[in-house]
Amino acid sequence: MSEFIHKSHNVTVLIYHLVLPAKYRRAVVDAGVDRVITLTCTEIEKRYEIKFLEIGSDENHIHFLVQSVPMYSITKLVTIIKSLTAREVFKKCPHVKKQLWGGEFWSDGYFSSTVGKHGDETMLRKYVKSQGNNYEQLHSDHQLAIF
Repeated sequence: MSEFIHKSHNVTVLIYHLVLPAKYRRAVVDAGVDRVITLTCTEIEKRYEIKFLEIGSDENHIHFLVQSVPMYSITKLVTIIKSLTAREVFKKCPHVKKQLWGGEFWSDGYFSSTVGKHGDETMLRKYVKSQGNNYEQLHSDHQLAIF
């Protein structure tokens, strides 16, 4: 379960859904790789301000539900997770390195999405409108309709 992270001048609850595909979308994720990734992620939690709320796997990609602090950008989170888990997978599961022709474990790309603790975008818009007495909407981003 996510928690509020208290720092000296801020309180945050930043949760991200990350999907990291294996290189070439190869089906290299098995029970051994799952175990290594899970153990590596618990070690990452001890050294970085990253908390893994959930880790799920498919045969060619891994889902991470991660909580972190604002000083870690999405790119930095992904870099930390990819580099440390790949190194450990190659070290403890050498058969995976052979399947990937001795190359990289993770694909260059990834999917990232923020996850709200207290609701979705619509709920947050209602909350903002309900604050104060004279709410005035100053900006709204709507996609333009062509034709």
